[in-house]
Amino acid sequence: MTAQYVTTQQETRPQASAKPVRWAADTVATMREGARVRLDYSVQSLWRVDRMIEEIRRDGAPPAAVDHVLRGFGAYAGEVIVRQTDAEWWTSGGDHWVRTPDGRLWDPIEEARRCFGGHGSLRLLCRDATSVAC
Repeated sequence: MTAQYVTTQQETRPQASAKPVRWAADTVATMREGARVRLDYSVQSLWRVDRMIEEIRRDGAPPAAVDHVLRGFGAYAGEVIVRQTDAEWWTSGGDHWVRTPDGRLWDPIEEARRCFGGHGSLRLLCRDATSVAC
């Protein structure tokens, strides 16, 4: 990795990552203060996030009412992937993805919505994106 590549990567990250990084940080703060749940950007913490989404689903919350929360959980999972793999956020047309160093694109925000629908898992998305036992 050359110094030029590092500089370019650092300069492009803030633009694409500004919103999802803020959403993730807001989620961490809200969970700590409101639910007394500690999220520490570890891969293990995604077990808790999957369980929280499952609890919200079981409580019967309508999708529109929890979309903001799901976006935050998805952004949090994306930040876990970014921190574990040196990935970066990409954005286009208001959508946000994580691009891992191998060039694959991941959509953790949509995966959080799939998880709410009973068909996804942020923990498994992390496992697939990072090849780390999540």
